[in-house]
Amino acid sequence: MSIYDEKVWLAQYSPAQRQPRTIEYDNALAMFDATVERNPDGDIIRYFDGRITARELDELSDAFAAGITDAGFRPGERVVIYAQNIPQFVIAQLGTWKAGGTAVSANPMYRARELEEILRDSGATVLVALQSLYKDVAENVVGSTGVRTVITTSELDFQSANSGTLAGAERVDCPGTIDLVTMLERFRETPVPPVDVGPDTVAFLTYTSGTTGPPKGAMTTHRNVAFNAQTYRDWIGIDADDVILGVAPLFHITGLVGHIALSLLTGAPLVLMYRMDPEATVETIQQQRVTFTVGSITVFIALMNSENSSREALQSLTKICSGGAPIPPSTLAAFEEKFGHYIHNIYGLTETTSPSHCVPFGTRAPVDELTGATSVGVPVYDTVVRIVDDNGNDLPPGEIGELVTAGPQVVAGYWNKPEATAKSIPNGVLHTGDVGYMDADGWFYIIDRKKDQINASGYKVWPREVEDVLYEHDAVREAAVVGVPDSYRGETVKAFVSLRPGSSATPEELIAFTKERLATYKCPREVEIIAEIPKTATGKLLRRELRTVPEP
Repeated sequence: MSIYDEKVWLAQYSPAQRQPRTIEYDNALAMFDATVERNPDGDIIRYFDGRITARELDELSDAFAAGITDAGFRPGERVVIYAQNIPQFVIAQLGTWKAGGTAVSANPMYRARELEEILRDSGATVLVALQSLYKDVAENVVGSTGVRTVITTSELDFQSANSGTLAGAERVDCPGTIDLVTMLERFRETPVPPVDVGPDTVAFLTYTSGTTGPPKGAMTTHRNVAFNAQTYRDWIGIDADDVILGVAPLFHITGLVGHIALSLLTGAPLVLMYRMDPEATVETIQQQRVTFTVGSITVFIALMNSENSSREALQSLTKICSGGAPIPPSTLAAFEEKFGHYIHNIYGLTETTSPSHCVPFGTRAPVDELTGATSVGVPVYDTVVRIVDDNGNDLPPGEIGELVTAGPQVVAGYWNKPEATAKSIPNGVLHTGDVGYMDADGWFYIIDRKKDQINASGYKVWPREVEDVLYEHDAVREAAVVGVPDSYRGETVKAFVSLRPGSSATPEELIAFTKERLATYKCPREVEIIAEIPKTATGKLLRRELRTVPEP
């Protein structure tokens, strides 16, 4: 046994965790079927005043599968889901699997060019979209893609309260599309043809920004989903008596696995709120007696700063994980002082189907004295993580290098991108691109990224995409985008711009220009206009110098 194997297992603490686990289900549909059989009348989705039981979700997803099959969908095809955190997201996802398809989650903040890219790359034949997103964005792009069927839905369905984040919401007429609720009613009694869904069937395409070029669709298999749903359940101790709060976006791998898949596996109700709002979230936690959630640290900062937050309101929320962005030790301490609960750090990537590391429950993450970084925990079950140098050689504890991860949660590869798969996931082993180290006790720390990718509140932003948009502005001569520290978001996007001779543009104008063309989280929050962008002799941007440019 190498020092890595020994330290990894020692850091697990529990003898049970040192043994390879028996994976109970080889696909995500099988784990949901078991939940329906075990507790058919228990709530599995709560949405404001709406309730959906496991049996009803089974019937609704059957109807979705029957409906898209009737419209021409065939096993192996893809369905893009373009929506906020609503019950229809779960219904469409399950229904896609039952029809033998792959669900593709699209960020509801995507604008036209971003959505079109996902539709084209995935080759989707069905689009499920919120009515407002269809009218504002999707209607203008679906005609140029391979989408044959468009299904629209309203956030006002499956509830009647019209409160919280739904206040002021209105239905939108979408001619030429299929209304989801109408389709479900029509096909509620229609049998679903059996399909072959196995462990290696692709359950999701979850898009992640690559090091160059367009986003890549990570092929998350049913085996990946079932394994990490069980990881969440066993590591944290989730069962049907828990209540899961869906604060992470469902389009994100954390929401897909740490919310949806975990609920489907355990039968614990998943509470959805359309969009995260701090005041409404505090009320929901108290009313629903929420016990578990996982989200970006910005969520928990927002809860601390909410006017209606109190120790009493969050009393039930005893199981908390946070990942996707660095967690300052001071934030952990402040949250625990206010609410009495410790936030357990968790780490993973889209390519690891959410967690590859987590702080064991009942323990506290150590803090690196030199960098002040909070440990992201230790590898989860059946997972071996190595720290390697640029030549792929193992480094001893304390030495900084790239994290390389092997385990049942590592995805099968990137959709239609064999070269990218061979580069980043050779032989099924993920080269994360994240830089860190393992200490002498087996704890892992992330201290930097190998590339220039920006991590803003857990959302990944690739600078070149933002730069390309800035170059579309007539006044922009050169542009360079970097991530800069932000006390709330971990990192935020900053752009440096030089202008064409004789042209003029204000920082505010350039920020507004990007907001018309990109999801909000990708847009610069600050633009600095400078005379020249620093470059190497060969013309390569020197982003490192820009990160240290003094304020004018």
